[in-house]
Amino acid sequence: MKINETNRIGAHHHYQKQNEARVSGVNKARQKDEVQISAAAKEMLTTSQAQDPERSKQIEQLKRSVASGTYYVEAGKIAEKLLPYLKE
Repeated sequence: MKINETNRIGAHHHYQKQNEARVSGVNKARQKDEVQISAAAKEMLTTSQAQDPERSKQIEQLKRSVASGTYYVEAGKIAEKLLPYLKE
């Protein structure tokens, strides 16, 4: 009686593939994400509108009104701005 066929092709490949997947999975876990910011983007950050004192003043006023709970948004204005995007 034969329990295992000795000339069976690929019988050990299944276990070898599992081992290779496990090893490659370890390598994937060690990889880290990287972000590179171009020189043009850095320049845009330094010359952004947030540097404008008038804009900074407006932003601070908005922050205070949101924190105090007095900030009000008109639903109609939001709908007007969203409508062109929803039509596309």
